[in-house]
Amino acid sequence: MKKLCLLVCLSLGLSASAVAKGDAEAGKAKSAVCAACHGPDGNSMIDMNPKLAGQHEKYLVKQLTEFKLASQTGGEEGRNNAVMNGMAAPLSTQDMEDLAAYFSSQEATPGETPEQYIEAGKALYQGGDEERGITACIACHGPQGNGMALAGFPDISGQHATYTASQLKSFRSGQRHNDMNGMMRDIAMKLTDEDIEILSNYVAGLH
Repeated sequence: MKKLCLLVCLSLGLSASAVAKGDAEAGKAKSAVCAACHGPDGNSMIDMNPKLAGQHEKYLVKQLTEFKLASQTGGEEGRNNAVMNGMAAPLSTQDMEDLAAYFSSQEATPGETPEQYIEAGKALYQGGDEERGITACIACHGPQGNGMALAGFPDISGQHATYTASQLKSFRSGQRHNDMNGMMRDIAMKLTDEDIEILSNYVAGLH
């Protein structure tokens, strides 16, 4: 998996042209409708809704694009979510880039890892589980969970544990299938409910 992550980065060229070009001020004006679920600065207070503050622009644009695609294909393609499909449907590419620029420019509020998850979470996040074929999360998301912006790997540091767990379970079931080359589905299908609980609580405290 580490080699695959590296190849993805190299194939993208790690160039500035790969980054979305949005207007953060315009995005702020357009973000009012997002505030109810994600907070005015992208720091959601609802643990089922993700924090968007500080997330990579490219990743945010990709998700909005795929929510819109799902709205156009009845959920057959893209990322299917009843609420977000409707929100993304009227957005233009420029709207998406502006919103992404705004939320990525905001500072994410840090989370905390409950003490009982620290040791096991660190072991699984940093080392994976070779016997079960589980790749270490650190390979693509980095030691602090900051991801790789140009490669499209999201910043998961400080994310709500409830949201992270829901997404891992969605990848595991195949309900969510917009991951690059099926990487997250391949990993998530090997995770137990206990693994998911441990990892989601561990990354909540990374920053």
